[in-house]
Amino acid sequence: MDMAAVLEATMLACFGASWPINALKAWRAQTARGTSAAFLALITLGYVAGIAAKFVGGNVNWVLGVYIFNLCALIANWCVYLRNCKLDAAR
Repeated sequence: MDMAAVLEATMLACFGASWPINALKAWRAQTARGTSAAFLALITLGYVAGIAAKFVGGNVNWVLGVYIFNLCALIANWCVYLRNCKLDAAR
């Protein structure tokens, strides 16, 4: 197994583990206070760039699945953030 791919996937798994936890915490808090749209946008751009790099570099391998999982978890965070913005506006 390619050690570089294992290390890349490990880094992604460490970052990616935080996204479902963050989404659940934000869902329970029912407020967008403390969440930065700019931060979410920057992280989203980073994952999209990482996915694009896989294709541009011709290095499409199983690690792409970890990128996609992380991006899906981040999209869930966006959904919770937008929901919480609406709840904040209604208060």
